[in-house]
Amino acid sequence: MCGRYVLKSSPQRLREVFGIEGPDMARSEEWRPRYNLAPMQKAPIVRLLEGRRHLDLLQWGLIPSWAQDPAIGNRLINARSETAAEKPAFRAAFRSRRCIVPADGFYEWQQPSGKQPFYIHRPDGQLLAMAGLWEHWMPPGATELLLTFTILTTEANDVMRPLHDRMPVVLEGDDVGLWLDSGSKAEKLQALMRPKREVDLDAYPVSKAVNNVRKDAPTLLEEI
Repeated sequence: MCGRYVLKSSPQRLREVFGIEGPDMARSEEWRPRYNLAPMQKAPIVRLLEGRRHLDLLQWGLIPSWAQDPAIGNRLINARSETAAEKPAFRAAFRSRRCIVPADGFYEWQQPSGKQPFYIHRPDGQLLAMAGLWEHWMPPGATELLLTFTILTTEANDVMRPLHDRMPVVLEGDDVGLWLDSGSKAEKLQALMRPKREVDLDAYPVSKAVNNVRKDAPTLLEEI
């Protein structure tokens, strides 16, 4: 699974890496480098709108359009890639609202104790393009939609397996465009979500201070 992640890269770098053609985030001043992104917080995602890639701030924790209680978002921060196309909470978004969740890295707590956090990232410092889904929900009495997202997970690869049996779906190269394209066939999308052994990742232990969602500083990335 993925319950915390890091995005310290600037909006400008995200625009360059992911080929953002649409306008900047509506209120880019709301964004700052984040070292301990947690569920129910806002984060930038890449989505395709009218044929152009946009960088927008959405809330992490998907709330289906039919939901009665927004608290469901706390339970839907991740979606299993094997079943997302059929699950009622995700299937509409899987068909037409796929997105990329950029990250510099993510945290995982080593099983079975779950007490020691590790930071997982690319050794070369390149961004991770995690596959996601986004959804819209209208709060009762509101006049503006609440936009939310979830991160897809798959079986762990060789790096992750000693820590956990799941990991985010990481896309590379042309797979990003294929994932965002609303015309992509289901069988091609399913192929993208299989574990990729060739994804180059590094993992090292970090301070348990990351357990506290109020802690958000570069020191959290220091190896112990």
